[in-house]
Order: sequence, then structure tokens, then C-alpha cells
Amino acid sequence: MAYLILSNGDIFEGERFGDRSETVGELVFTTGMVGYLETLTDPSYAGQIVIQTFPLIGNYGVIEEDFEGEPALRGYVVREWCPTPSNFRSRYALDEFLASRHIPGLFGVDTRQLTRIIRENGVMNAMICDRIPDSLEELKAFAVKGAVESVTCASVQHFEPQGKVLFRVALLDYGYKRNIVRSLCERGCAVDVFPADTKADKILSGSYDGLMLSNGPGDPADNKECIKEISKIVGKMPIFGICLGHQLTALAMGGRTVKLKYGHRGGNQPVRMTDGTRTFITCQNHGYAVDAESLAGVGHETFVNANDGSCEGMDYPGLDCFTVQFHPEACAGPHDTSFLFDKFTAMMGGKEHAAGSKHP
Repeated sequence: MAYLILSNGDIFEGERFGDRSETVGELVFTTGMVGYLETLTDPSYAGQIVIQTFPLIGNYGVIEEDFEGEPALRGYVVREWCPTPSNFRSRYALDEFLASRHIPGLFGVDTRQLTRIIRENGVMNAMICDRIPDSLEELKAFAVKGAVESVTCASVQHFEPQGKVLFRVALLDYGYKRNIVRSLCERGCAVDVFPADTKADKILSGSYDGLMLSNGPGDPADNKECIKEISKIVGKMPIFGICLGHQLTALAMGGRTVKLKYGHRGGNQPVRMTDGTRTFITCQNHGYAVDAESLAGVGHETFVNANDGSCEGMDYPGLDCFTVQFHPEACAGPHDTSFLFDKFTAMMGGKEHAAGSKHP
């Protein structure tokens, strides 16, 4: 037996799987019905213990080709895990994966009740442990710090499309998901992935057709140097930002970000266009949002979350720059908004390539 202890004092009993170490993290939930491998390997979960609301996890095993990056989460909590997966692509079971990546897991937990607590009280810290500690002060004091630095690449990575190179794209890695690179390469982009602390001068002097700002973990306001470098690039080349890239761009443009009560995580988030009647189902993973009103006169809000009205996208007129909070590259999630990559290639001069886009 082991325990999940919340910083409000609630205690849940469960059984161990994966790594047997103790851990502390920010407790969040994700509502995805599929895609647990993409969740486990999403760098945006750095510093967090993740609850899966879907009750059965592990039934299709571990498929390394589906990984989005290197795991950065601190723990994993499920109602039931399947020790005997059945899938022709599976290489091994989830328990082995968690153990090899030093990720403590807990199963047999009432994840419905856990999710209700987070929805009512907001995100809070938690720990997975074998005994109940005498004091919760250390648990309460935990904070996610240095998240981007912990997940960004150490050196430049280069990716080529299978066919002719139509564009050259620089991607600033704040914790990027691999399907962002795949989506660009499918559209004829050669991609250079740069560490998060790369200076603007290096990007601007590289003869790139466009700049991609990736997703990533943590409080966007903590990344002051990244924000400063983005501000030097905006308006000088086409820019497309996703998730943390969306938030950092807003801060670089003088806007504000706010922490959401419990965030948006999962593959079923409805997003509505502000200039039309379309609603898209999107994949998301974030705990902060852009305050659109703080960008009045600077940017134009393009998408809003249909559930809570929070900002889901911004355009910056005259600057060849647009950003979204959701994941148009979603793997194991809806592809409703993949047309945004075509919008990016059109900005870089690929109007013929973008002509096949199904959406404006």
C-alpha cells in the first residue's frame, strides 16, 4: 500500500506500480480517453503529478514511435492499469516504462473524487509516498521552478522533409512535442530546433523563412530572457506560437498571463472562432492563459475556449505573427486545427501549398 497526500490534508490509498520512489509535484488531471503515451512523454508536464480521468490505462502497452519527447512529469495516478496489454505495436507494459524512466505510479485510486477536489479547490501540490509524513510544510512549499530549462534541448537539432525543401524554419524549444516537427516536415519544411536560451541575433542571421515557438511547461512569466528575445524578433519574420509559445509572445507584446484554477488538459476542449461560427475540438495542456484585454490595440483575439471564455488564440496585425493556446499538431487527439500549419506556410510564401487548406 502507498499514499497520495494532497496539500489540503486529504489522503488517498493506492497500490504502487512503476518506480517505487517518493515524489512531490503539482497535481493536475487530464481528460484524454486515449493517448496516455503522448501524455507521459509530453515535456509540458514537468514538475507535475498527472491524474488520468479515464479509468483504464495501459491496455495498448508502450509504443515508442508514439512518444512526443522525454518524460518530465513527477508522478502518475490512475484508477486501473492493465498489466497485460494487447496491441501488435506494443513493445512492453506500462509498468516497465514507468520504472525505466523513474516515474512513481499509483493505481487503485478514486480518480473521480480526486478530479472533483481539483475542480472545486484548484490545482494543489501532492506527494506519492509509503508512509504519511508528520508535517505537510515541505509539500505545501513545493513550486515548479526552472521548468523550461529542465526540458529544452542542449544543442541544435536538424530535421529534413522527405521531399523537396520549400521552407527553412527555426523552432525555439521550450519543451516541444515531436509532432510539431513532423507537421512542419510534412509541409516541406526543414527544421532547426534551438535551445530555449538562443539569442534573437542567431535566429535572425540564419536566413530562416519563419520561426516556430513551441509548447512547454511552467509559469510563462518566469522566462524573462526568452520573452526579451522574442520581442526582438516579432515583426522581422513570420512567427507561429503554440501553447507556451502563445503565452510568451503575449508577454513579449506587453500583455499579461493569468493562472487558471485547474487548467485545460485533454483531447476534448472546444474552441470557438471569434470571427465566425466554427467550433473546433482541440487537444490542450496548460495551466496559464493569456489575458486578451491586456493586448487591446496590439493583438486581435482569434479563438476563445467555449467552456470558460479564456483566450485561445491571438493574431498580431501587420507583424506576420499568430499564436494559439491549443495544439493543432495533436497526436492521439483531434486534428481539427491542423490547417494552422498551412496558414504558417502561407505566411512564409507558400500560398500554393496552403491552397489545399479546408479552413480559412
